[in-house]
Amino acid sequence: MAAAPSGPEAVLAAALALLEEDVASCRSIGERGAALLGEVCGAGPLRLHTHCNAGALACVGYGTALGVVRALHEAGGVRYVVADETRPLLQGSRITAVELAALGVEHRVVVDGAGPSLIARGLVDAVVVGADRIAANGDVANKIGTYPLALAAARAGVPFIVAAPESTVDPATPDGAAIEIEERAPEEVLGAAAPAGSAAWNPAFDVTPADLVTAIVTDKRVWRPR
Repeated sequence: MAAAPSGPEAVLAAALALLEEDVASCRSIGERGAALLGEVCGAGPLRLHTHCNAGALACVGYGTALGVVRALHEAGGVRYVVADETRPLLQGSRITAVELAALGVEHRVVVDGAGPSLIARGLVDAVVVGADRIAANGDVANKIGTYPLALAAARAGVPFIVAAPESTVDPATPDGAAIEIEERAPEEVLGAAAPAGSAAWNPAFDVTPADLVTAIVTDKRVWRPR
């Protein structure tokens, strides 16, 4: 175990080293993911679909899922990105769309319920999402609303790619059933629109089974869990 840094300058140096390490990790994910998309989708420019936020603000400077988009965009390989709004906190609208605009990536924000039907209509070439945890068998926990995209992608024959650091893979979690799903405050869903006395379920995440995942791209490897 490394000794704790001593003094403010040492602490700052350690923090900057961690930052550089994270950015390098995300760049590796981005480059590996962009190469994989070229392999499974053919020549671009590609129409991509993402959910929630896995960009620079979430991942210290570059991004995981959005890092893949970014690397592909830098190579001229992105036609447009579909970004789900991500109810109920709207991370897709408030964060992902802002990052895409800053990068100069053409994009469309859509309501969460529209995502699967856009895939079914042939408007998406690949789905690229991040992950909050990946079980040992390849089941993937991510923001609620990810699972319907995976189902739609499987039905349409569209690649479903998960981009995350290798550290997201948890060998101690055998499968998705062992992942506890956080239930957040009902008020996030009910807001001011629902009538008084209404109840709500507000799961923050869902689990996509490994057999719906085309590939998991980390900073170390491409894992095809099917």
